[in-house]
Amino acid sequence: MRDSAPTLVSIVTPAYNEEQYLAECVESVLAQTYTNWEYVIVDNSSTDGTKSIAEKYAASDQRIRLISNEKTIPAVANFNLALRQISPVSKYCKMVLADDWMFPECLEQMVDVMEEYPSVGIVSAYGLKTRWVLWAGLPYPSNFVSGREVCRQRLMGGRYVFGSPSSVLFRSDLVRSHNPFFPESNMHADSEACLALLKECDFGFVHQVLTFSRDDRPNSLLQTSRGLNTAAAAFLHELVVYGPFYLSPEEYKDSLERTVSNYYEFLATSALQHRDRKFWDFHMKTLKDAGINFQYTRLARALARRYRRGIRSIRETAYWGVLPAE
Repeated sequence: MRDSAPTLVSIVTPAYNEEQYLAECVESVLAQTYTNWEYVIVDNSSTDGTKSIAEKYAASDQRIRLISNEKTIPAVANFNLALRQISPVSKYCKMVLADDWMFPECLEQMVDVMEEYPSVGIVSAYGLKTRWVLWAGLPYPSNFVSGREVCRQRLMGGRYVFGSPSSVLFRSDLVRSHNPFFPESNMHADSEACLALLKECDFGFVHQVLTFSRDDRPNSLLQTSRGLNTAAAAFLHELVVYGPFYLSPEEYKDSLERTVSNYYEFLATSALQHRDRKFWDFHMKTLKDAGINFQYTRLARALARRYRRGIRSIRETAYWGVLPAE
């Protein structure tokens, strides 16, 4: 039990056409064992019943309020808009996407770690994604690591502990001091935001499953990401941008070479899968933005390694037909 009154937690939910799931999300907020919260739902000009559902809950609980966008804006931009609505006096901030939800002890467990370690700015936990428990955690029973070390491990190819937008709790002062909070050009903006924040704070972890996310929605950001394999591109971007800060020069050189080598292995596999022009344009741009010149000879060597591993059925005209011209 805490000796003083609990601190305020701001919860935000950006929503667009989520009438099927929003009520379940809101009910999970109402079911929290930690009750000193405010809840802001930002409707991104939905065309279904999302706004009506949010209005009903806002009318029934004074801790809930609704913001309605006049027009639809990009998803990550709406995430940032939602975060700009948090109370100026809240100490912590939690995003819960409209098709996700929290287990009842989520806020209580995460706030406890924040309160135990004042230098912690981000707390994460395991998450349930449809039927599977996801994300790595800190070695049990540790629930604290320095920001520099957790990012160093990540950029060296280690465990991914940041989870998803719904699975983390932030210190509100960090949210207020970064505008925009999520980089809007990155489909993995939540991961990059953590790397940026951890320059100035430490990382905490709860060894429990505290959130639920859906993995089966068509036309979602997740499905688009998987189609292009944006995770590979995002890691390369993060390594180039943040590696010089978190890694020694030797570590950065080794990690960059390993990452680029793995990227070409991935591209070789993709060539065998006859990926389309959109796919190749995306990854060629990723390499260019990272300051890496695409090398056909290196791709050819990666393809040769695939041959040696037993892959024989290659249709050259099919996969070379979708690669950009030299």
